[in-house]
Amino acid sequence: MESFSVEPTSRSAVFPHAGEETPTWLSVDLRFVIAAVVVFGAVAATTIRFSHEVFDPLADALKIQGWTAVIARPSLLWFTMGMVLIVIRTLLWVRYRPVAAVSPDEAPRMSIIIPAYNEGAMVQKAVDACARAEYPRDRLEIIVIDDGSTDDTWIHVDAAQRERRDLVQAVRLPANAGKRAALAAGFARATGEILVTVDSDSLVERGALLAIAGPFRNERVGVVAGKVCVLNRFQSMLPRMLHVRFVLSFDFLRSVQSTYGTVYCCPGALSAYRASVVQALVPAWLHQRFLGEVCTIGEDRALTNDVLAAGYQAVYQRTAVVQTLAPETYRKLCRMFLRWDRSYIREEMRLWKIMWTLPFPAMALTLIETTITNLRYPVAYSSLGLMLYLSVQDPLTVVRLLISIGIVSIFYSLYFLHSERSREFFYGILYAYFHFVSLLWIFPYALITVRNRSWMTR
Repeated sequence: MESFSVEPTSRSAVFPHAGEETPTWLSVDLRFVIAAVVVFGAVAATTIRFSHEVFDPLADALKIQGWTAVIARPSLLWFTMGMVLIVIRTLLWVRYRPVAAVSPDEAPRMSIIIPAYNEGAMVQKAVDACARAEYPRDRLEIIVIDDGSTDDTWIHVDAAQRERRDLVQAVRLPANAGKRAALAAGFARATGEILVTVDSDSLVERGALLAIAGPFRNERVGVVAGKVCVLNRFQSMLPRMLHVRFVLSFDFLRSVQSTYGTVYCCPGALSAYRASVVQALVPAWLHQRFLGEVCTIGEDRALTNDVLAAGYQAVYQRTAVVQTLAPETYRKLCRMFLRWDRSYIREEMRLWKIMWTLPFPAMALTLIETTITNLRYPVAYSSLGLMLYLSVQDPLTVVRLLISIGIVSIFYSLYFLHSERSREFFYGILYAYFHFVSLLWIFPYALITVRNRSWMTR
């Protein structure tokens, strides 16, 4: 990977840009304002959706017997369910609060595992960020695993170890064994009560380690997810859009899921595991198979599912922030989403089995969330076909569709404004249209090629 020069503290991914004043119209806590707007908007959108005056072609399709009615009726039903889900998510999001960070005096022993493959100089930046983070040095160790890199990654890993011999352990695997094997090698060497995984292209912020240790005061917590932001967001348009998308996926949704202790995926960029829990899960996780193939991708979500299946909670800590490099080209973006969607399909099937063992509130909310969310795929693609058919009869149907996409994206961008009070929310609206035009093919192709286990990154 190319070396990427950054200053992680020059511009925060959580607060307004350095040197900018927060606009006065954003100087209040927006949670309840946003919740009120979203709830009202959901009711209004549902009413409009069923209004014949606004959606005449779709309303007419409901009156026609045949394939159009078969698609249109479930589409409207799912749309109503989706509005209900937005309201539920919003109410839970308002309820979410991060746990207080641990103090240096009470901080437990922590091991940070950083797997790296052909990462180049970036891995040393990742180690430096962890070493500079606020945490007692006598209770911290950093284990860096070079997973058989073929470039100069080992030179930078070794340099990081020589610079901080009392803190950093460097391990070099003889050949590329995959990220799971690299993590497992780190877990085997770790001595901490908390095991933190950090990707080699990611930089933790100074308070992240103390923050991510906070939720472990609760003995029921087995894994904690950190907040992922885009490190290279100011480099081009694509990372700017992805930053908003990441905040909505990694902050909004995980805040919601954390309120019932069932965060579905604790990311490889920054997650922390209770050592006594995860060490027992590693052997089965390392040799996981799906449809006859050894699983290599989606190791973070797979391990999260294992923790949930073991009876422990998975929660989110908004104040534990990590900044990670995002794709800057369409080709790399597609590869990332293909990898994510393939592992999503596999692990969503596992979650469907696991959720029946969860406590009732978590089980019920997970059932509602996963059912409505996953129904979007057959409904969305069939509805898109219906819209294209109706647009032949009435070209304004396309305009109505584009307006609908814009309205929904504006609603979701409101959540971003709470996380980061800046005008960057506009890129979330752009991303919605970008996704519609150029990324809708990803999930169907991932479903067809779900047995493909390639990382496709190098």
